[in-house]
Formats: sequence, C-alpha cells, structure tokens
Amino acid sequence: MADFTLHVGTRIWSSWSLRPFMALAATGASFETVVTALRAPGTRAAIGGFSPSGLVPVLVDHRDGRDVTVWDSLAICEYLAESWPHLWPADAAARAVARSVSAEMHSGFRPMRMAMPMDLFAEHPGEGLDADGVEADIRRIDAIFSDCRNRFGAGGPYLFGTFTIADAMYAPVASRFRTYRPELSAPAADYVATLLADPGFTAWEAAALKEM
Repeated sequence: MADFTLHVGTRIWSSWSLRPFMALAATGASFETVVTALRAPGTRAAIGGFSPSGLVPVLVDHRDGRDVTVWDSLAICEYLAESWPHLWPADAAARAVARSVSAEMHSGFRPMRMAMPMDLFAEHPGEGLDADGVEADIRRIDAIFSDCRNRFGAGGPYLFGTFTIADAMYAPVASRFRTYRPELSAPAADYVATLLADPGFTAWEAAALKEM
C-alpha cells in the first residue's frame, strides 16, 4: 500500500486539489490519487463517503497503520510539512512570509477566483478581467510574486528559491493566468512559467489529459 491516498476532484477544474498534489509530489512519498468526478449527479454523495467536510481534497495517511484523515488544502500541506520540513523555507523570516502569502491565497482573491475559474487546458484570453475586483486581485498577486522573488528567491526559480507550500498554493493561479492572459510584470511572468514547468504540475496535467 502507498503511504498516502489523496482524494481529488476532476483535475481540469479542481484548483484546491492541485495544491496538495504538488506538495505531496515534492515530498517523494508514495501516494495514490483517487479522482471523484465534479459537476456530476452523484458528486455530493460520493465525496461525502470519505470527506468530513463534503469537499475535496482529502488526504489519508496510511503510515504505521494510522489512517489519519486530513482535509482542506492548506491543512494537508501543513500536515505534510511536519514530516517534510523543507516544504517551508528554513529561514524564520522567509517562512513567516511564505505562510502569510499562502494564507492570503487560501482565504482571499475571491473576485479573481469567481471570474476566472481554473479550466486547465482552456484558452480564454481577456475573459473575466473586467469583473469587479479582478484587476486589484491580479495586481496584488503580481506584487506578491515580484516581492518574494526579489527578497527570497536567490536560491532558485521559486518564490523562496526552492519549492515550498507557497508555490503549491499559487499553482492554480499560474494555470488561470495561462488561460485568461492578464498583463503581468516580467518577474511575475517568469515565475508563472516556472510553476507551469514544475514536475508536480506537469504530472497533474498528464493525468488530467487521461481523464478527458
């Protein structure tokens, strides 16, 4: 049996599922991914069979026979970081910023998320960009990308140099920016390209293609 089971939703749409998938992929642990189809008549009942919240993603940790169940994207990532501390920056100041921007993504940017939903392989340049609040969300995300790269990114191409949970949290945003094509600063655009080339993201895309 694999160390973990990760329950996710349909990969082309489930932005919240993508985040822990990328974090889990970065650990090197063995895991099985179980997909529940979204936007289907039986979706709610199917997810309710394994998810306390009725939502995906859900992680089940099978190590040592414990079968610990964790739900919510950020909670899953934090749980993984207890065993793989490299999922957060080693430096305390960088780690504080990484947690802050991750929490900001987790709880914020609703106008952008609603107007520009993740649709992994779609191309809709310009759509949703004029909805209320979207431009402000994009500018704030661009500032986060540029600031983190400038202050903490010297050790590699990710927000804090090497891959962290913060990168996993913003991976669905990179997918959205590829789909809807907002104008970005050069540092932000370069970082989006980094996320789209990340091995965890490309593995997710390859699996999504098989679902279609």
